[in-house]
Amino acid sequence: MPLQPVSRRSVPDEVFDQVLAEVVDGGLEAGEALPSERRLAEVLGVSRPAVREALQRMAQTRLVEVRHGGSTTVRDFRRHAGLDLLPRLLLRGGGLDAAVARSILEARLVVGPGVAALAAERGGPALVAALTAAVEALAGTEDDVERQVHALAYWDVVVDGADSLTFRLMFNSLRAAYEPALEALAPLMAEEVGQVGAYRVLTAAIGEGDPDTARAAAERVLRPATTSLLTALKALENSEE
Repeated sequence: MPLQPVSRRSVPDEVFDQVLAEVVDGGLEAGEALPSERRLAEVLGVSRPAVREALQRMAQTRLVEVRHGGSTTVRDFRRHAGLDLLPRLLLRGGGLDAAVARSILEARLVVGPGVAALAAERGGPALVAALTAAVEALAGTEDDVERQVHALAYWDVVVDGADSLTFRLMFNSLRAAYEPALEALAPLMAEEVGQVGAYRVLTAAIGEGDPDTARAAAERVLRPATTSLLTALKALENSEE
């Protein structure tokens, strides 16, 4: 197991990230027992309490199963982990994981129009003031990072208007994964967050309580940049093969 001594960041965070990388990349397979706390502490050059805290976090995210008095066993993260793992998976080893970014974009394109339709149906005119304020903030800057922030604020209102706890929790997880990469994604997201007119059309559809038009308008907002980003990510994945 090619773990390295920890020398930076929060020690439990670094332990978590190193073991997570082994689990995700297949260095530790589902069903495999982890080394003991003592052995992990020796290999990583950290204290046993730091290892214990990291393993407790991994158990909370359902990456491992900790048996009292027994071994700590790796679980199949694709079967057991939740959306709260996305931020950890998106940015690993100081870089963007193209496959994870692709999956986030695909999910956004599928879910976003449905959320917009629900917002039109359930929120309607009550959302117009907040949505309009977000669009005007979007129109008032040329900075692509700031535009992404305003676009996130816009969608935050839309998600609230949809009045769905499941979509709210999904949005929270996707946002937590996306926000650390705002600067890196700014050139690629410029096409989307610069569509002030498309956002205004979506706002009007939601305000009029028209779910079908809201769904179509949301897709118009999301699809162009999503297509461009997916193309760029595919090229990145191919270059890494």
